[in-house]
Amino acid sequence: MNARLTIRARLTLVYGGLLLVAGVAVLGITYALVSRRDPEPSLNSVDSPVTGVTGPKHVDESIEDTWRGAMDALMTQGAIAVLLVSAVAVAAGWVVAGRLLRPLHRITETARRIADAPAADRGLHERIGAVGPADEIKELADTFDLMLARLDQSFDGQRRFIGNASHELRTPLAVNRALLELALRREPDSSSAARLAETLLEVNGRHERLIQGLLLLVRSDREVTEPSYVDLADIVDHVVATVSPNGPPIDCRVAEAATTGDPVLLEHLVRNLVENAARYNRPVDGWVTVTGGTDADGRAVLTVENPGPVVAPSEVATLFEPFRRLDRSDSSNAGLGLSIVQAIARAHRGTVTAEARTDGGGMVFTVVLPPPPPE
Repeated sequence: MNARLTIRARLTLVYGGLLLVAGVAVLGITYALVSRRDPEPSLNSVDSPVTGVTGPKHVDESIEDTWRGAMDALMTQGAIAVLLVSAVAVAAGWVVAGRLLRPLHRITETARRIADAPAADRGLHERIGAVGPADEIKELADTFDLMLARLDQSFDGQRRFIGNASHELRTPLAVNRALLELALRREPDSSSAARLAETLLEVNGRHERLIQGLLLLVRSDREVTEPSYVDLADIVDHVVATVSPNGPPIDCRVAEAATTGDPVLLEHLVRNLVENAARYNRPVDGWVTVTGGTDADGRAVLTVENPGPVVAPSEVATLFEPFRRLDRSDSSNAGLGLSIVQAIARAHRGTVTAEARTDGGGMVFTVVLPPPPPE
């Protein structure tokens, strides 16, 4: 990877380079103009016929030597002066460039905080709020603030719509389920009505699971404001004990994995991973392995592995998209489980990654959560 100079360093080099070139040019022009004025020889520069001793001619040679020494000193001292002034200019240019680029650093820091937030759309309320003259940098900062405001408004509207729509849809679905159950109890002998009611109950249950998943996805997408101490090993033991016994056997080997967060959301994270591994498994001789512990950095690590259908590497990243299902014929699954897992991991400042197994198909999901703060 090629090293690149920062804008501040480039501006400093430009300032120093221009001043150095200007100083050398001034020194060269001065030397050229002064050197054209050679000292005039003395009018009496002749040898004495009597003694043969040089008189005024000797004086002229001394003047010429002095002149040349002065010119050499001019070049030497001038070069030293140019270098010193250039060094001072480089230092001053570094300071001035830093002050000029300070607003750009604020824009960069704000953008980085938003990008690094567990739920990036929840950090859109931040603003740069640049002050100063109405120059190009302030115009850039104001434009960036306007973009953040519109994005924040858009995301808030989307979250409110999903939450309100989900709540509104839960009521008629609950009423439908109650009416269908009442009809089954009142007419148990009617086979056609019973089959119809059972089918409608199945469809109604599917819709309820979808609405519940949407509500959980909206809740999971928010940053955890009041985290508490959580041990993933306890959550895994509880989830494995409550998973349906009709699925494949689960091999659980999880050591202490401490983190902080919302215990309910983290239980949903573990349950969705385990149930997803049990659902998309081999029809015969299937298995699920859950391992975890603490890595060298003190982070809590949880890994869920299972055999199953072969997943192309290009499709692995799409598994976390909402409504994405490996088996599209499975209408009982809304396709929100892994999306909820990713949202919960981000809300806890963690990550979740997926990797396709090369030995007979299947997946390996790894969740990494930050360690609890020191006491």
